[in-house]
Amino acid sequence: MDWRQVVAANLRRIRRERGFSQETLAYEADINRGYISKLEKGATWAGLEILVKLSAVLHVEPADFLQRPIRKAARKS
Repeated sequence: MDWRQVVAANLRRIRRERGFSQETLAYEADINRGYISKLEKGATWAGLEILVKLSAVLHVEPADFLQRPIRKAARKS
């Protein structure tokens, strides 16, 4: 998983957990909704200024967007 995908997955998860639509998040963070869509698809890189704006609206630390998911151990049959 590359870093764009890490940010994409975390942004999408956090946004949904907080009950924001992309449109509402875009409005509150003063970011274009299409850009948020591209971020959540991993189609573009997020700059630090954008991560700070998003984190302020979502009440998380900017570093939370960079947390790699914990891999679960494979089950033995």
